[in-house]
Amino acid sequence: MSTDFNFQEQVPAAVSEARLSELFAGVMQRVYGWMSLGLLVTTIVAILTLGSPAILNFVFGNMIVFWGLVIGELILVISVNRAISRLSPGAGLALFFAYAALNGVTLSVIFLVYGLGTIVFAFGTTTLIFIILTVVGLTTKEDLTKWGPILFVGLLGIILASVVNFFFASTALDWAITYLGILIFMGLIVYDSNLIKKMTYATVLQGNDSQQMLNGIAVMGALRLYLDFINLFLRLLRVLGRRR
Repeated sequence: MSTDFNFQEQVPAAVSEARLSELFAGVMQRVYGWMSLGLLVTTIVAILTLGSPAILNFVFGNMIVFWGLVIGELILVISVNRAISRLSPGAGLALFFAYAALNGVTLSVIFLVYGLGTIVFAFGTTTLIFIILTVVGLTTKEDLTKWGPILFVGLLGIILASVVNFFFASTALDWAITYLGILIFMGLIVYDSNLIKKMTYATVLQGNDSQQMLNGIAVMGALRLYLDFINLFLRLLRVLGRRR
């Protein structure tokens, strides 16, 4: 999660409410469109990986390769998140889809662990929760800035706890991490949706309403919400699913 946008330095400009709403609607259309396309890329790559015994054996038959891909994903998403403000929207979008494709390779394993009906049910549940929470994030009048550090610390906590539990293999800790992760990523969906709105409004009020600036915000938003969705889905799948 990157540092919060500084809203205190925005300089009001003569922009009508209708114009703000129009530009924001355009940003959100791109955010949801690119995020949905990213999820589609992940799904297609996962299915293609599942249909190739050679790829499955290469990825999951060698733990060095698997963990190398996982670490590569982590490095890629951190790099994109940090550099996205310096990249052109096109470059940022290309890296986003590259990450989505790589994610599809590693996530293909869920089709080997869970039944298709369970996966579809978990995906549908995640989608419903996501829609409700994004509406809350986009319509709330509350200042959610203070949520940032809290959610960031919580996210670091579950990452560290997951690493520790990799060695201790505690079932109780594993489930605690799962349920805490659900709460954190639900909070991040609200927070990130609200952040996209604030960044768009602040940028326009500063007079930076070029399509390149707005596209940059849209790419950032698509990446953040994609990550929130995927992580919430995986944790709900664990709770709702029954292993084969």
